Amino acid sequence: MRERTIIIGLDVHKDTIAVARASRHGGPPESLGTIVNSPQAIARLMRKLGAAEEIAVCYEAGPCGYAIYHQLTTMKIACQVVAPSMIPRAPGERVKTDRRDAEKLARLYRSGDLHPVWVPDAAHEALRDLVRMREQSRQDLQRARGRLSKWLLRLDLRPPTATRAWSTGYYRWLATLQREHPPQQLVLAELIEQEALAVRRHRRLDAEIVQQMQSSPLAPLWRAWQVLKGVGTVTASTLIAELGDCSRFEHPRQLMAYGGVTPGEYSSGARTRRGAITKHGNTAIRRVMIEAAWHYALPPKVGAPLRRRQAGQPETITAIAWTAQKRLNPRFHRLVRRGKSRPQAAVAIARELMGPIWEIAQTVRLTQLAN
Repeated sequence: MRERTIIIGLDVHKDTIAVARASRHGGPPESLGTIVNSPQAIARLMRKLGAAEEIAVCYEAGPCGYAIYHQLTTMKIACQVVAPSMIPRAPGERVKTDRRDAEKLARLYRSGDLHPVWVPDAAHEALRDLVRMREQSRQDLQRARGRLSKWLLRLDLRPPTATRAWSTGYYRWLATLQREHPPQQLVLAELIEQEALAVRRHRRLDAEIVQQMQSSPLAPLWRAWQVLKGVGTVTASTLIAELGDCSRFEHPRQLMAYGGVTPGEYSSGARTRRGAITKHGNTAIRRVMIEAAWHYALPPKVGAPLRRRQAGQPETITAIAWTAQKRLNPRFHRLVRRGKSRPQAAVAIARELMGPIWEIAQTVRLTQLAN
């Protein structure tokens, strides 16, 4: 393919797209105006700009998704979706317009100062939508239970002693509640029904995720990740949805940075200062990895649920999981003894747990290549 000489920056919005062009041979970018955000308008613009082999396009990741990327790659036009948080910004930059943003994207794309994000294919994006919907259903269930429990507390309605919240006995107790005033009885019935609907929706999505993951091309990796302590179906599904096959990460440190669990640093001269984690990364990955890290506060052990998940997996993969247990449990308690809080220790373990995650992904990939 010939060198792509036409560099295009797109500032994409719901209804409009600001367009700027920069030449590979230098010179300031020029604005090409604004077009309607529609496939027809985009295709018409690209035909006017020149041959597909000469055009390279970039735009920021945002709420409009990857539709433009898929359209342009189908047209054989090079396209990158870039991370908005990694776009350089001058301290004195005080004027922001769509035209300036498009010109800036074209200029930085030409100089190679933009960081592209991984764009999943249509099938993987659909799987990611399903996993993210499951997380939303979990939040909805928490809200529904919070509304019901706080309403009961306000009326001083307490379950029998030793009845665990949301257990079978708790639901039986809810069914016996009767209020003197009809409006309050109606409110109680509605709150109970909202919680029941949220539970059914959550379970339905859980079952669908397992079914989809088992038939996914990444099913071997999904099963292999579950040999790790603290990594069940939900955590493994989230990692699959957000990371894909991990082949683009050449080192585990890149995976740690992608999850935003690497410490920030501000060093100058002889002074070195490291602070809290950057949180510049995928929020979903960071959340599930920190949740998994808490399991390593417990002594190394292969219980019945973990043994079931490890059944049928190669010995090389289960050995990685056992090594992680023996290493991360003492590490957690050493951090606590050094004065770190337990949440801080869990974050540190989450960062180090991404090493076995990466190693298992590489092992599965090499096994598939060998076969």
